[in-house]
Amino acid sequence: MGCKRPWVQVPLARPVKTILKEIVFFVCCQKVGFSGKVVLLMKLIFATHNPGKIKEMQELLAGSGIEVLSADEAGVNEDVVEDGLTFEENALKKARFVCKKTGECAVADDSGICINALNGAPGVFTARWAGEGNDLIDFTLNQIKDIVEENLGAQFRCFVALVKPDGQEFLFEGRSNGRLIKERRGTAHPKLPYDQIFIPEGHIQTFAEMSHEEKHELSHRGQAFKKLKDFF
Repeated sequence: MGCKRPWVQVPLARPVKTILKEIVFFVCCQKVGFSGKVVLLMKLIFATHNPGKIKEMQELLAGSGIEVLSADEAGVNEDVVEDGLTFEENALKKARFVCKKTGECAVADDSGICINALNGAPGVFTARWAGEGNDLIDFTLNQIKDIVEENLGAQFRCFVALVKPDGQEFLFEGRSNGRLIKERRGTAHPKLPYDQIFIPEGHIQTFAEMSHEEKHELSHRGQAFKKLKDFF
């Protein structure tokens, strides 16, 4: 006599399509609640001490049911040395470190600007190219002062890494093509100085002159985090 199966197939009394619709409705209700308010689905620790990045990510994921905490809020005060040779390496290194420290899902990004006429520089070394804030922009403007405007094409690139406590790792890429200008326009967050001299393709305003909503739709970071949001 053979072994009994551990499951029993029950004949369906209703069409499969109807049952699937009810399942989708139930899942949606679990997410937003019958009151229509978004319920917290998960917590993400963003491996950064940069307030500008935290604010940007919270805005991008608003209404998704994902709570975003900074590394500081999660009790991680150490800085991770970003010595990778690619954006992907740096993003994964930071996310792995925070995930291990907190036991929570961790997200990190690494991004930079690649200037065509400078063979892709500064690229992965953007943040360390020549100091911070205005000093960085002064250095960049000096580097491009003899380049004609037609050749000032550039790309912002971003890689977002998601690392889960169970060891799963995911990467999401965003890219914004555009050009540089030789004067500052608009007001940028001190940690995002390039926003003042970068105009995305098809537009006349710099990132620093745009509203947060406009920038999020176009920016490299906005695109990468949208892919992260869609993933969830």
